[in-house]
Amino acid sequence: MKAALAMTPGLQHRFFDAPLVTELRALVDLDPGRVLSDPTAPDHAATAADVEVLITSWGAPRLEGAVLEAMPRLRAVVHAAGSVKHLVSPELWARGARVTSGAALNARPVAEFALGAVLWSTKNVLPLTARFGVERTAPDLTVDDTIAGNYRTTVGVLGASATGRALIELLAPFDVEVLVSDPTLSPTDAQQLGVQLVDLEGLFSRSRVLSVHAPLLPQTRHLVDARLLSLMPDGATLVNTARGGVVDHDALRSELVSGRLCAILDVTEPEPLAPDDPLWDLPNVTLTPHVAGSQGAELLRLGRAAVDEVRALVEGRPPLHPVDPASLATGA
Repeated sequence: MKAALAMTPGLQHRFFDAPLVTELRALVDLDPGRVLSDPTAPDHAATAADVEVLITSWGAPRLEGAVLEAMPRLRAVVHAAGSVKHLVSPELWARGARVTSGAALNARPVAEFALGAVLWSTKNVLPLTARFGVERTAPDLTVDDTIAGNYRTTVGVLGASATGRALIELLAPFDVEVLVSDPTLSPTDAQQLGVQLVDLEGLFSRSRVLSVHAPLLPQTRHLVDARLLSLMPDGATLVNTARGGVVDHDALRSELVSGRLCAILDVTEPEPLAPDDPLWDLPNVTLTPHVAGSQGAELLRLGRAAVDEVRALVEGRPPLHPVDPASLATGA
């Protein structure tokens, strides 16, 4: 079976180390040094014409129009990254192509990042660190009631997505109350997850730390607006590792500039923020450059999953992490 890689050239070596490349080449006919960055280019035409399995990641071309026409035998797409919304097209689905994604694997490092942010936030580390740097003396913990601590703290999860569920799993060993708001989550599912299902108002008004894990859809754009933010308790922290557009940043900026709320933001709108945005300099805000997802050695997890998907295909087994086209309307 002919296979090819389609991603930013050079990136393939970060996903597939020597053992994974050896395993892949035992399963399919693949040149690991060649990347189809543009299947319509003349020097890629011969490879594109024969390819049956395309292993994709960041930087892959959208599979539509001339790009798809250049690969008439393509019947499977193995995406070694998260969302495939930018990659797939109605034309690809019309072919009946098998599409898989590493989104479930990429959810793990995002959830781990969110867990760290949650535990950091309940200790009120952001404002304490800023104050410590100025005063250079330890706070009097006998009278300072700004540190919530982790014991019996209420943590809110906005969205029972794959990442949201992974965070819930990671929070299980801690003595915290977990609230979840998601219109697609049933009371039975919430009970099985060990969380309390609440409406948006209850989530925002009761959470000491609130972690955003909702997908960016037309109906979720600026879902976290001024009204919901105003319900958050004084000193509460908003964590966003999902998409910047889920949050109304004008409303959030107002709360953060006032000092009433704190935030740990791995994603923003726009991304990155303008150089003169006041959020860069606020002591109650931590901005990270969209690094919650798979980075460094974590990319090998996505490579491992891609190899497992190729093996399942070659051996005639069902896909391990299939993408249902119907789910793209409500998922990331």
